[in-house]
Amino acid sequence: MNTLRRAAHVTLTVAAIAVATACSAGGTTAPAASVTGAAGTTTQAPATQAQDVKATALAPRAASKTARKTGKPKLGIADITPMGEKVERVGVGFPIIVTFDRAVRNKAAAEAVLQVQAEKPVEGAWRWVSDRKVIYRTKTYWKPHQKVLFTARLSQIPGNEAAKDVSRRFAVGTANISVVDTKRHVMKVRRDGKLAKTIPISAGRGGLRRNGVDVYLTTTGVHLAMGKKRVETMTSSWLGVTDPKDPLYYKLEIPWAVRISDSGEYVHQSAGDYQFLGKSNQSHGCVRATPAGAKWFYGISQRGDVITVTGTKRKLDWRNGWSYWQLSWNQWKRGSALPAGSSASASPSASPSAGQDALQG
Repeated sequence: MNTLRRAAHVTLTVAAIAVATACSAGGTTAPAASVTGAAGTTTQAPATQAQDVKATALAPRAASKTARKTGKPKLGIADITPMGEKVERVGVGFPIIVTFDRAVRNKAAAEAVLQVQAEKPVEGAWRWVSDRKVIYRTKTYWKPHQKVLFTARLSQIPGNEAAKDVSRRFAVGTANISVVDTKRHVMKVRRDGKLAKTIPISAGRGGLRRNGVDVYLTTTGVHLAMGKKRVETMTSSWLGVTDPKDPLYYKLEIPWAVRISDSGEYVHQSAGDYQFLGKSNQSHGCVRATPAGAKWFYGISQRGDVITVTGTKRKLDWRNGWSYWQLSWNQWKRGSALPAGSSASASPSASPSAGQDALQG
């Protein structure tokens, strides 16, 4: 039970995800993402973090004479996702999404000045998804309970010496990894490797095809939590049904909603029909859970948490939300602008030094 609301920061449009799943929220902009702060408090993060990007002059330098004479605009960063360590903790699957303020002509030069340093290093690589957006994903999940420092040394790009370097430090929280078994109608949640809770669920029932896609099926694949809302409004407008007199019409206020895709899939509390939980799939595509289970899951959820769905015939597209783990490691690395094996794109991250603590964004 949902309507179509695509996240505002996503710029890719593909036929595979143009057909909305029933579980999406109406509107033209993404809802504010509720995130867990470092102190365990819950706050509302804006739909875009453009104003949250803080430029830190790591190595101040004057604008070059060439830059002043030519008047060429310098390349900057418009947005970094996720938020910094003071605002939220992130899950072990989290990507670093960097959006530049204009199209990048020399992607290799721009990618070469992007640096990721982790206290517990894992191999990672950048992948370009548009002329302005590049995404960092690790080969395996991040190690939990650590800090990761991202630095963009923009002033080192030839012709861009006037730019300010930018950094942001992320806080990786508990390793929340969930598996939704749509055939057994259960979701098992592990925290730091230990089974924390088993929740009866009801997934997408199937049976409604649009452009060859059964939009009532929950997508099978590795999802990431993208945000959450205490109460989400879900309607039938994604179906084109807006007349209250239509038998297919609905508009419901759904509690404890954790978004897991751009096509509108959520893990949320079931709106009644509790008799189906743990027994059969009856939703329009979302993962319905018991009131207690949904509230608990909402409470622990961090953006970047891993939610793997199994058992349906509808495959999750890697471009649908933050579903980047759908690509194999070799497939992912092919999206880099740097030569294969380049240390700037795929080498283990180095541990940040104590002297860099003041550089957090």
